[in-house]
Amino acid sequence: MLAVPGAGGRRTASEAALAGRVAVVTGAARGVGLALARRLSGAGMLVALLGREEETLCRAAGSLPNRSVCAEADVTDRDALRAAALRVEAELGPASVVVANAGIAAGGPFARTPAELWQRVIDVNLTGAANTARAFLPQLARTRGYFLQIASTAAFGSAPMMSAYCASKAGAESFAQALRGEVEPDGIGVGIAYLHWTGTDMVADLDAHPVLRALRRHQPAFARRVHSAPQVADWLAAGVAGRSRHVYAPPWLRWCQPLRPFFPSVVARITRRELGSGMELAGDVEVLGAGGRADWESYLSDGRP
Repeated sequence: MLAVPGAGGRRTASEAALAGRVAVVTGAARGVGLALARRLSGAGMLVALLGREEETLCRAAGSLPNRSVCAEADVTDRDALRAAALRVEAELGPASVVVANAGIAAGGPFARTPAELWQRVIDVNLTGAANTARAFLPQLARTRGYFLQIASTAAFGSAPMMSAYCASKAGAESFAQALRGEVEPDGIGVGIAYLHWTGTDMVADLDAHPVLRALRRHQPAFARRVHSAPQVADWLAAGVAGRSRHVYAPPWLRWCQPLRPFFPSVVARITRRELGSGMELAGDVEVLGAGGRADWESYLSDGRP
């Protein structure tokens, strides 16, 4: 066993095999993306951080223990991603690991959510993942690398007032499953990571959201726990090292897979009781988290709606 500088733990032989290879993480300016970039860099990888917030992104890249690059790129912009892919290969080498982590969330009633905001969540979380794969698949084919799609337990049972986020995460899971069958003959592994309650700014106001608050309240105590971004990054890094088909953060989520057919009815029953009066549906529509708000503000400032 070899110590991992700055990782706060030990690394296995499979993690040691990552040293010197190139990893790309989208949505790496903060939260799980940044924590994973730090974890992979601590394991000896050369990491490319991609995202919208250039200053924050480059400051994060500068704090990593190994050589890294930062590239401002909107995952919905195919030209920007192609340029980022060329830069990564020129400065670090071809990617062996690509993590499609970029994501935003909006909460509120579907009927009150601006169509542009609803579409933006889909574009970032689902289409952005496909764009990321398209830009880096040629490199992954040469390195026989690994593509990790960050999904969510939102794909298990859709929550009212989170329609775009749940649809996008279910779609991202399905996309990764389809992609896996296409690229395995090329030696490319595809994994899907399921994240539960994670301590990022996206869930900072968790208890203010009526449906999420109700769903969490009705879960057993161990399932209500909010896990830190570094802890989640450790689970993800282990999945990357093992080229896992499924990564569960926390690990007990694997036992939920057989129960998935029952989750929609359970969620519906809880939310029907919570929203029975309709009073909560008058709540404001909001973009969750600083990263999501930064993305939406940049999108609006570009004048694209």
